[in-house]
Amino acid sequence: MKRKTSAIRRNRLIKIVATLGPASSTPERIRELFMAGADVFRLNFSHGKHEEHQARYVAIRSLEEETGRPICVMADLQGPKLRVGTFRDGSIDLRPGMSLRLDLDRTPGDSARVCLPHPEIFEALVPGAELLMDDGRIRVRVARCGRDYADTVVVTGTKLSDRKGVNVPNLVLPLSPLTPKDRDDLRFALDLGVDWIALSFVQRPEDVAEARRLIAGRASLLVKLEKPSAIEHLEELVDMADGLMVARGDLGVEMPAEDVPSLQKRIIREARIAGKPVIVATQMLESMVSAPTPTRAEASDVATAVYDGADAVMLSAETASGQYPLEAVSIMDRIAKRVEADPTYRTIIDASHADPQSTSADAITAAARSVATTISAAAIVTFTTRGTTALRAARERPAVPILCLTPNIDTARRLAMVFGVHAVQTADVRSLNEMTDKASRIAREDGIAVPGQRLVITAGMPFGTPGATNVLRIAWVEG
Repeated sequence: MKRKTSAIRRNRLIKIVATLGPASSTPERIRELFMAGADVFRLNFSHGKHEEHQARYVAIRSLEEETGRPICVMADLQGPKLRVGTFRDGSIDLRPGMSLRLDLDRTPGDSARVCLPHPEIFEALVPGAELLMDDGRIRVRVARCGRDYADTVVVTGTKLSDRKGVNVPNLVLPLSPLTPKDRDDLRFALDLGVDWIALSFVQRPEDVAEARRLIAGRASLLVKLEKPSAIEHLEELVDMADGLMVARGDLGVEMPAEDVPSLQKRIIREARIAGKPVIVATQMLESMVSAPTPTRAEASDVATAVYDGADAVMLSAETASGQYPLEAVSIMDRIAKRVEADPTYRTIIDASHADPQSTSADAITAAARSVATTISAAAIVTFTTRGTTALRAARERPAVPILCLTPNIDTARRLAMVFGVHAVQTADVRSLNEMTDKASRIAREDGIAVPGQRLVITAGMPFGTPGATNVLRIAWVEG
């Protein structure tokens, strides 16, 4: 990728993920979204054909070449989709106290029964278990069940129509998160060259192990936390993943709504402690699917994620299929900038700062943050091969940008999702003087610093040694 001296720089630390879809698939619209503030583009494999995703990917890489900025691409796998079958009349009306049998008979249903074509659900059901349908609008409780049926009583009900989704909270289903479709999509996405794979329907650590084996290091693995059973293994999943996503929509269906805000904060806190990037997703600016401005509650929701110190906030239908995709990115960008300019923002971020791990590399990185604050440096500069040094720097949540210099374009792209990181692909250095000169020049060219300002530089020696952060240097930016 050719370096441009007029490189685009974000004047905020948190990143924005924009989902591409019918409303945002042309090269012109993708470029507009990037210029408005999108740092990561999400390809949602729950929708669209492979050739459509490929065209979007090609447009992103062309834009990357045009702008000289590494752009991150995430492939979000669909995972198992649990749905009821069809009804003879298209729908039924349910009321509390009614009986409804669920079975494997694919005959169109009626007010007494309907097909639930998932034997795995019946295998896990027990009397007293509850099932949710149509995004939680309908709740039924199991009275009796067997290997191919469940007699349920409606707890809360309304109209239920063909092929509505089913959630089974509080039970672990004997299902892999990777269906045959997902495996095919995963192969395609890896061959395409995406930077992150987002794994849906994670219930237990074994699910992550299976996905990591298939990915085989060709992309970073993002675990979507959307099932209550996953939360029970949160620490293990954080340890096994490269990054996390707070998938609040599904969590809000399977858990009480009042539990989701505190859970969001817990996940962000655990990810920050581990130094893993974390995205807050789902319904952030939902009203902008059909309105040019968000509600005040939505603006506050985005602001909360920024105050919590998340690495990124995500737009789904707002940019994929909404009427105002550009406006959604723009207002999210403005909210983030306004929050980060608030004096209380830094107080909150520093109050939740994690202690450094007991390694020399973490000690150097923590010192870099402290020194940058003390001398009012323009940026922290990291030289990294695989991104480990930059991730350590982001874990510290410094108040200044992290200029990440790496010889690997794959590393630069993956780090585009990480808090505060401005990644640049450049040839490796061979000496301390060359390191200082290059950091000063690129910081000046990319608008991160001006002559007379100082930089705090961290690197590992010998140069090019992955993970060996053992040097800290202060440098002046020369004209």
